[in-house]
Amino acid sequence: QVQLGESGGGLVQPGGSLRLSCAASGNIVSINNMGWYRQAPGKQREFVAIISNGGSTNYADSVKGRFTISRDNAKNMVYLQMNSLNPEDTAVYYCKVTSGWRPYWGQGTQVTVSS
Repeated sequence: QVQLGESGGGLVQPGGSLRLSCAASGNIVSINNMGWYRQAPGKQREFVAIISNGGSTNYADSVKGRFTISRDNAKNMVYLQMNSLNPEDTAVYYCKVTSGWRPYWGQGTQVTVSS
């Protein structure tokens, strides 16, 4: 069983930046893909970014060029650097990892972009 702890969310002005962090702990045998999803008020949860063990990344079209996902395998952590934020990025952001062929989700961290 794996637990995920997220941090870094908050209130930021349009055009600003935030860096989200997610740390995996618990009974970790191995971690495969690590990624981020988000859910805006009244919307379905959507894919944001993912990174593989080898460092390959994929992004949603809406965040390409603005967000960067990275990971630190030694620390069992994944990050999401978010730049040029706009109000449409306002959502609860969830960390997701796969370990032992099973998915694990974080509790979510609120990101609010508003002037």
